Amino acid sequence: MIKMPKPLSTIPKGSKVKVVDIAAGRGLQYRLMQMGLTPGTEVEVVENYRGPIVISVRGVLIALGKGMADKVLVEEPTSTSF
Repeated sequence: MIKMPKPLSTIPKGSKVKVVDIAAGRGLQYRLMQMGLTPGTEVEVVENYRGPIVISVRGVLIALGKGMADKVLVEEPTSTSF
């Protein structure tokens, strides 16, 4: 079964996902990568209800606006990934 990447903005609170790609322009892509959102990185969604999406990346909490989170493509890990 092929898994299709989803935007980070659609992932519910408490989920752990893996960053697959950043579908953004060079500037935003560079900024997100500086924050630690690089392909292959594990991300946990701490809050995704209203306002910014709060995620935990490498032990650091980061708040992303919905527009930025739409550009971060993630997939749910397989049972052996983490």
